[in-house]
This record gives sequence, C-alpha cells and structure tokens, in this order.
Amino acid sequence: MASPKRTEDKIESHEDRFLKAFEDYSDALFRHAVIRVSDRERAIDLVHDTFTKVWSYIRSGHEVDSYRSFLYKVLNNLIIDSYRKQREVSLDALFEIEGVDEGSFSELSENSVDALAATIDGRKAFDLLKELPDVYREVITFRFIDGLGPREISELIEETENVVSVRLYRGLKMLREKMEEEVKKAEGKRKNKNETF
Repeated sequence: MASPKRTEDKIESHEDRFLKAFEDYSDALFRHAVIRVSDRERAIDLVHDTFTKVWSYIRSGHEVDSYRSFLYKVLNNLIIDSYRKQREVSLDALFEIEGVDEGSFSELSENSVDALAATIDGRKAFDLLKELPDVYREVITFRFIDGLGPREISELIEETENVVSVRLYRGLKMLREKMEEEVKKAEGKRKNKNETF
C-alpha cells in the first residue's frame, strides 16, 4: 500500500504536469478552436471544457503520456460533438456526393500538398479558411496552423492518412480557387473605378 506522502507526491506531480500543459498549450488550443468554430466565445468554452475533461480524467487515476496530442484529441472530439449538435452530416454521404474514391489519390503525396500550400498567400487564406466546409478547415488547421503531420492528423480525426491527404489537397484547392475569385473581384472593382474617371 502506498504511503500518504507518496500519494501526495504523485498528485502534485500530476497537478504540476497538468498546469505545465495548460501553460504550454492553452493558447495554441484556443487558436485552433477559433479557426475551427469561427466564434471566439465558443472557442473559449471548448478549450475550457477540454482542460476540465482532461483534469477529470487525470483525477480519476489515468495517466497522460503526451499532453499535446491528448489535448488536441479531446478538443477535436468536443468540436465534432458541437457540430453534430448543429447538424448531422455523414462522411459517407459527403464522399458519395463528391464521388471520392480513396484509392485513386496516389498523387497526393505530402510534397504535392505542401507545394500547393506554398502557392497560397497565408494571410488571405487565413481569412478565407472560415468559408470552407469543416472537414477541410479541420485538416488544414491541424496541418498548417498546429504543425501536425498527416499521421498525427489521421490519429486525431480517426481517419486514414489517405483521407487526410485527400482533404488537405481538396481544401487547399478550394482555398486557392476562393483566393483567385477574390483577386478577380478586386481587379473588376479597380477596372470599374478607373473607367469612371
């Protein structure tokens, strides 16, 4: 049987690790949540709920090996739950609508996705990101804002790396198209303005 002192040390160690994780990751989790839900107050609530759930998990005697991935996993699940409450969307139905064949995307290597991302203006993309469907916004946020790799993303969203690659590629392509539309609109406004003078 563990002595009271050892039990207290273990609790303090868990508490210290949890507080350090809060300091290290709360801002990044908040940025991630704001981008995903496009609502500052809701993002604050989601991050708060994330840390509350993780603390309850720890207090019930569980260990957390990697706080970063565990916190993102809990936050991601809370975001998904909040979207499910708003609307029920089946991923299978989405794939049927779009005609996705997961096996036909061998050209979607990490290099081709990164090359596509490199052609997109970051600031403009950040502004337009909220216009993308959540399945694309989610993986783009994980990849280019949180700096997670495809394997980490696939573990977090519980999909294959191939699905992650497809979503990254399509999401970036949509962003690029939206940016091109914005440029055309701006050029059209400039042209109309110049013609009035």
